[in-house]
Amino acid sequence: MRYLYSILFVLVLFTGCGKEENFIPDVPVNYNVTLVEFGIKAVNNVLLVPNHGIGGLVIVRTPLGGFVAFDRCSTVNPEKICKIVPDESGLTATDPCSGAKFSLLDGTPQKAPAERTLKTYSVSLRGNITINVRN
Repeated sequence: MRYLYSILFVLVLFTGCGKEENFIPDVPVNYNVTLVEFGIKAVNNVLLVPNHGIGGLVIVRTPLGGFVAFDRCSTVNPEKICKIVPDESGLTATDPCSGAKFSLLDGTPQKAPAERTLKTYSVSLRGNITINVRN
């Protein structure tokens, strides 16, 4: 049974973000990072986490002190699994494949050809110590 699940997981990864109407599929995400680790590893309040979600995760500390998390897979031609790259400001991210730009505060498109919001994940703070990202 474990072998069957492994094959299904690999198939989901190789099919990427899907082709139907720029659809990014759901994959299980449950990632934890401490506030201390976030503070050390984040650049301009943005932490990039590989190997989670479709294209990786981007976790952002908002100006009001909260946190938001998105999949790094761009919604422009998501079948290419082009990973957004945070800009120096930490407020926007750019899809290097298409030039599209997204807000890192809410995932909304900021520059064409982006039309759809980045895939969002739920973020919670556990015990004021650990950030938990999940879907």
